[in-house]
Amino acid sequence: MKIKSLTTQKTQLTTLTILLVWITVCSVFFNIYLNLPIVISIVDSLITNVLLAFACVVLSNLLHYYQPKQERILFMTMLVLLLTTIVVYLAEIMLENIFKGHKSYLLMLELAFPLRFLFLFISLAWCALVSSLWYRIEEQSQNHERLLEAKNFAKEAELNKLRHQLQPHFLFNSLNSVYALTIVNPSEAGVMITKLASFLRGNLKRDDEIWVSVEEEMEYIELYLAIEKVRFSHRLNIDITIAEEALQFNLPGTFVQPIVENAIKFGLYNTNAKITIDIQIWVEGKLLFIQVKNPYDCNMKSTESTGFGLSAIKRRLYLLFGDVNLLQTASIDEKIYVTTLKIPQKNDENINN
Repeated sequence: MKIKSLTTQKTQLTTLTILLVWITVCSVFFNIYLNLPIVISIVDSLITNVLLAFACVVLSNLLHYYQPKQERILFMTMLVLLLTTIVVYLAEIMLENIFKGHKSYLLMLELAFPLRFLFLFISLAWCALVSSLWYRIEEQSQNHERLLEAKNFAKEAELNKLRHQLQPHFLFNSLNSVYALTIVNPSEAGVMITKLASFLRGNLKRDDEIWVSVEEEMEYIELYLAIEKVRFSHRLNIDITIAEEALQFNLPGTFVQPIVENAIKFGLYNTNAKITIDIQIWVEGKLLFIQVKNPYDCNMKSTESTGFGLSAIKRRLYLLFGDVNLLQTASIDEKIYVTTLKIPQKNDENINN
């Protein structure tokens, strides 16, 4: 437990100032109300309070390094009693040796022993209580910070896991297409391998925590679409519309590609006809909207689909923004499937990013 509350320069100066003021107050009290000579008053106050301050430091450090989980009150009481006894007897011995010839003062010192013991015990008990509470609060604060850090690490690990789980789906499909092209069109297979290598090389540099502009993301998507066009040849058409003001907006990397991949997969499933994937990007207020439309037949659904792609995107959105409604899907006349993605901006104070 790394706690430096008593070792900071500001705390030390404050404590020293309070100690000097308290020594002065005690000296004045002894001189005025107990009619002790000024020298005796100062020496008595100085010795007693310096020993008390030293005991407080010892007590605070002991509680810093060790506090039993059970019978804590009994432990602190015994510790305070021990330190109080040591301080009282040390003060008595030092004062008796310094003022041997002042019989009236020595008599008063002997009579005031119980009162002095009680005052020092209360002072040390208060110090023990404050120190114990202080360290408990500091420990709870550090435990809370460690818990948050662990949660952040877990979130980052899950984000990376989700991102890397999405890539094999695309990679397996691409490799199958490369294999088919090597038989019917070797030259196209070579082109696709080159584009696939460029795509994967760029993908390795991307990270969930790195925000990219829409312009950068669409360059990545266009490279992906170039691979898909090689796979599906003339059957796949892409229509992209991007509002000019949206180009400077940002989004976490690798969010759009799984949605486009999902649209291509279900748009081309069980059909030999040409299809058009429509991608629109625009801005409303502080939200970036990305909408992907693809034709589909509601009566012909893939039996192999697990729905992992969109569910993974929803989970990533929740981990990043704490909102499960940023990804929405709908159908138009049971012929067009619409996927809408909303991305809050990282400098928007209304989101918890």
